[in-house]
Amino acid sequence: MNICGIIPARMASSRFPGKPLARIKDIPMIGHVYLRCKMAATLDDLWVATCDAEIVDYIQSIGGKAIMTADSHERASERVAEALVTIEQNTGKKADIVVMIQGDEPLVRPEMIDEALEPLLKDNKVRITNLMQTITTTDEFEDPNEVKVVVDRFNDALYFSREPIPSRKKGVGDVPMFKQVCIIPFRRDFLLEYVKMSPTPLEKIESVDMMRILENGMKVRMVLNSSQTKSVDTETDLAAVERLIESDPLLKVYRKSTQPHV
Repeated sequence: MNICGIIPARMASSRFPGKPLARIKDIPMIGHVYLRCKMAATLDDLWVATCDAEIVDYIQSIGGKAIMTADSHERASERVAEALVTIEQNTGKKADIVVMIQGDEPLVRPEMIDEALEPLLKDNKVRITNLMQTITTTDEFEDPNEVKVVVDRFNDALYFSREPIPSRKKGVGDVPMFKQVCIIPFRRDFLLEYVKMSPTPLEKIESVDMMRILENGMKVRMVLNSSQTKSVDTETDLAAVERLIESDPLLKVYRKSTQPHV
């Protein structure tokens, strides 16, 4: 079983331009993501996929692997698919599973990747999983930058939205509130099948890759994770993450690895 992690990242974020190289504790955000993912026991290889030379230069300066992709991709999963094909051509190794880890998850923990992979390793019928975490505040539930998800009783996704779902307006006291965490393992062939599908209406409306899968009648298995992480969509998020990461023991482990290699 060959499991390859790929981190898509680009400088031209509409909400926070240049955020992959925005510094958190003097380390660019993409460096935090890469070095924390590198600790995952289940990954055999790890790459950053980007259309920006400055990201490639930085990742290579810390001894990491990065690959250039087109600058025309609308979806992160499409960038990952292009990178995968090139990586396989360059290395001569075919992946069995590809784990997409968004480059704006600087609090990712290596065990989160292991947990996301578990259903695929146990059940050949599962073709894709997503992590999800419990939302603990109303502000986060109503934040359009957080993708919410509702699931069925088998933990398969029913719908993803940037709106607060399910509704809290009918007086129900205990509404399940979950957010998508963008650690997304695909079986290799399913990722390539995904990118051949046409973009779908709800995918465009919600701006969520996973809706393309649901709209084509397929399943996305959700995996509940007990960690509390925070993605970075704005400069306010960046400041909040900097406060959270200050006491994170993982930071001490990899800080020395961020010194550029000569």
